[in-house]
Amino acid sequence: MDYTFMREFADSWGLIYLFLIFIGAVFFTFRPGSKEVADRIARIPFEEDRDDV
Repeated sequence: MDYTFMREFADSWGLIYLFLIFIGAVFFTFRPGSKEVADRIARIPFEEDRDDV
């Protein structure tokens, strides 16, 4: 494997792979039911820390 092969691979299949990861992340974010999960995660910093007793 030389630089030219790795560059050609990244230009073609690497781009497709990263595009599919992007589509998956967008789908995961906007899927039905994700609002409740996102709201619960957003409230974590405001919950009381129960270990500091």
